[in-house]
Amino acid sequence: MQNMRDIQRRIGSVKNTQKITRAMKMVAAAKLKNAQDRAEDARPFFNKTVEVLRGVFTRTKEATHPLLAEREGGRHLVIVITGDRGLCGAYNHKVIDAAEEIVETEEEVSLMVLGRKARDYFRRLETDIMAEYVQLDDYPGYGFSNNLADEIIHHFEAEDVNKVSLVYTHFNSAISQSVKTMQLLPVEKFEEEAEAEAAEVEEQEQMDAETAGEEAEAKKYVDYIFEPSPAEVFANILPQYLINVIYSALLESKASEFGARMTAMDSATENANEMIDKLTLKYNRARQAEITKEITEIVGGAEALK
Repeated sequence: MQNMRDIQRRIGSVKNTQKITRAMKMVAAAKLKNAQDRAEDARPFFNKTVEVLRGVFTRTKEATHPLLAEREGGRHLVIVITGDRGLCGAYNHKVIDAAEEIVETEEEVSLMVLGRKARDYFRRLETDIMAEYVQLDDYPGYGFSNNLADEIIHHFEAEDVNKVSLVYTHFNSAISQSVKTMQLLPVEKFEEEAEAEAAEVEEQEQMDAETAGEEAEAKKYVDYIFEPSPAEVFANILPQYLINVIYSALLESKASEFGARMTAMDSATENANEMIDKLTLKYNRARQAEITKEITEIVGGAEALK
């Protein structure tokens, strides 16, 4: 059986660790509130950009822009967003696993890593890292997203890369986060939605024509007069859409990181409580055994003196 002094040392060590985990949980909870508010405040702005972009796709017969150019083969740039620190459960590992799957399945892949954990991991694998950003702010700014978008657009237009994807963690709640992979460039996300919306417009036109007793030729797209031209609209909307996606992903990732860290530290604090209870029980048993031993020795000595 362990010495009582050793058990006391372990209890003291676990209690000190518990103080640290409890403090880290409180810090993560405070940061989570601010990060969650920022992520939720940014969603309407992002959704409106998507709505405008989808509307332009729907009402334009030919969508042409350098950021829509589809090229076969070539290099695939993957943007990976992780944290700079650990102690947040499986948050970093899940993102790294999703990015590593892309690296293993495709021939030419370069990475743009945001966060020290992803950078260190892929450095050990000697993966091609095109750019790295570490020590990110707890609350990323819009200007940083703008600079990232400019860098990505530059590489895509220069044909250094033919495809750009983003791997990040979407914040569902403090105890639920999900890893998502989405294609940034070329922008083709809304083609199916645009076709569906155009089909609804076509169906509505047909119904209106039947109701009015008119025969109208069904059109796939509604012809609107753009001012400025559709090309100029795309030139403004597509870069803005890219910036908004990156900014939203950064905010969602930071909120997810704080949520995961808060949950992990809460679990660690509870585990420390359980360990302290077990060690206390073990200490009491050892103490009782020591007392029993001393009583036995005293009784044995007394009997020997008779």
